[in-house]
Amino acid sequence: MAQVTGADRTDTPAGDRTDPATPPRPARGDRTTRQAALWATVVALPLTLLVGVLAIAQLSPDPPDDAATSPTPARPQSTAPVEMPAPALADRPATLCRALLSRLPATLRGLNQRPVTAGAEQNAAYGDPAVTLACGVPAPTFAPDAQLWVVNGVCWLPEQGADGLRLTTVDREAPVRLHVPTGQSQTLEWAAPVSESIVSSVPSVPDPPSGCVF
Repeated sequence: MAQVTGADRTDTPAGDRTDPATPPRPARGDRTTRQAALWATVVALPLTLLVGVLAIAQLSPDPPDDAATSPTPARPQSTAPVEMPAPALADRPATLCRALLSRLPATLRGLNQRPVTAGAEQNAAYGDPAVTLACGVPAPTFAPDAQLWVVNGVCWLPEQGADGLRLTTVDREAPVRLHVPTGQSQTLEWAAPVSESIVSSVPSVPDPPSGCVF
């Protein structure tokens, strides 16, 4: 049997013996360092997110100004009755005017119809300021060379005045007048939808003026 002599054996103190299968225990100083690093990461992460959000907010364009981009609301249209005269009409014109008023459109170039103070069977009004229609008015007088316009089968005499445009039929048994105030566009286009109603309700005279070329 081989013997271990005193020269070959190295004595190790009992407290320093280590099992080769057991990993070495970390030093206390290393554990403290790792915990400090972990807490630093936990604190730094929300700060990093906050900085990123602020950076995005700075780079994002400013939201549009609602007051600058929103359209200006339209002025509310008055629904009050429009003051209009209602002279007495003979039987024939009164009958034709009632037929015309029953066939008028509910809107005229986007303007809603409004009530009138008198003569609802011969007067009508649209919008604000009001475009008015009067049926059974006196026939207009005009020069032979006056310019007449035929709109949708109806012959109109246009007259521009300080208070707006007047359009009066010159070829119908019961003359019809449209008054377009200065607050509305001064154009013959107002006569287009009204002419369709006139053709279906008010007959033309047998001898229209020579300026009415159909």
